[in-house]
Amino acid sequence: MRAGRTIALANKECLVCAGDLMMREALRHKARILPVDSEHNAIFQVFERDNAKAVDKVILTASGGPFRGWSREAMASVGPEKALRHPNWDMGARVSIDSATLMNKGLEVIEAFHLFPIERQQLEVLVHPQSAVHGLVQYTDGSLLAQLGAPDMRTPIAYCLSWPERMPTPVSRLDLAALQQLTFEAPDTEAFPALDLAWAALERGEGATAVLNGADEVAVAAFLDRRIGFLSIADVVARALESAEAHGLLREPGDLETALELDAAARRLATQSIDAICAARRTA
Repeated sequence: MRAGRTIALANKECLVCAGDLMMREALRHKARILPVDSEHNAIFQVFERDNAKAVDKVILTASGGPFRGWSREAMASVGPEKALRHPNWDMGARVSIDSATLMNKGLEVIEAFHLFPIERQQLEVLVHPQSAVHGLVQYTDGSLLAQLGAPDMRTPIAYCLSWPERMPTPVSRLDLAALQQLTFEAPDTEAFPALDLAWAALERGEGATAVLNGADEVAVAAFLDRRIGFLSIADVVARALESAEAHGLLREPGDLETALELDAAARRLATQSIDAICAARRTA
């Protein structure tokens, strides 16, 4: 950024942990950030920056993951094998588990808040099982613009590499007639509380999103190691956020050192919660 480069940003953690800092540096050094993440890339394609004041809301879509429609009771006993089976995307372990808990969508909400000139209340999440509509922008005149395509990361990557032009790709073309229908529903935040944790961390500010991310990474690793259950992932993150606030650890990361300190504190707090869960299981 300080070199004033155009950056194809392919991870969430930078903006989730230090979004204000990153965007300030990008603005100061006239660096341009192109989002590779499929949802943000979709929004980037239909967001009229010169007409940003006419934007009503930005809608991120979520597949719902492998447990869409499941109750918390049904998810209580699922193991890593089931949680890793994403219905539409082939991703790494952490992202796959985050998609199953909907934490991934929460991280994307935080990312979108920093990437686009919008307020928190202008962001919305819709569950869209077909993963054909990757992002939408609604304008004040009632227009709703959407970017559609096959669930294939080569499309957003190609768009970033060729922007502001477009390049041919071997990606399968979306056949709407074969797909037949596109469905949408509100996320079930009672069954998947991780999404609300992300919203709350974004609202809280002062580094809470860095704590959210660090604690989640540790909790997901513990679940993959079978040390905690699937439902405990969000519980560990919630406890880490509560502890960070109670101990006065939250502060706005004005530099990278502070962001890293918040991350380290989150991992320490999450590890303590996981150890407590494991100890309670041994004595039960």
